[in-house]
Amino acid sequence: MELSDEDLLASGSASDFGCFYDRHLDAVLAFVGRRTRQPEAIFDLTAETFARALEHRGQYQPARGPAIGWLLGIARNLIIDSVRRGKIEAESRVRLGMAVVELDDEQLAAIAERGGRGLRAALAALPEEQLAAVIRRVVLDEPYPVIADGLQCSEQVVRKRVSRGLATLRANLGDQR
Repeated sequence: MELSDEDLLASGSASDFGCFYDRHLDAVLAFVGRRTRQPEAIFDLTAETFARALEHRGQYQPARGPAIGWLLGIARNLIIDSVRRGKIEAESRVRLGMAVVELDDEQLAAIAERGGRGLRAALAALPEEQLAAVIRRVVLDEPYPVIADGLQCSEQVVRKRVSRGLATLRANLGDQR
């Protein structure tokens, strides 16, 4: 039986976090890759996203939404911070004692290719109500009550739309490995 994201994050096991990483790597690469076209930046932002997720996995609150939304929120904040500061932070990677990775041209090309995978197509394939909910929650970081008011439905309906939309995105992006 496959463990849920909540179980993987709560376990504290390195191998469970590795499963979480494998499950969501393509989605994070695609998310970051759509916002920066530089393979080195994609690599650094993705690495720092997962390092922060590992470091703060105890702060994930399932009641606030799916883990992929939490993870993409971390990535979004790192992207915003990197633009503001003019550099990509490595604070969590340093605190965790992660070694600096030097990439060759072939590895950078592979990252650029994976970072550009069909996120746009995957988003376009979502039903309109799921797309609106996912964009407002994950990209715009709006709270569920605000989204529910804007979409004229209940907060529970918005949570379900976000959950289903993110699950569909994860499945569609994961199929491209």
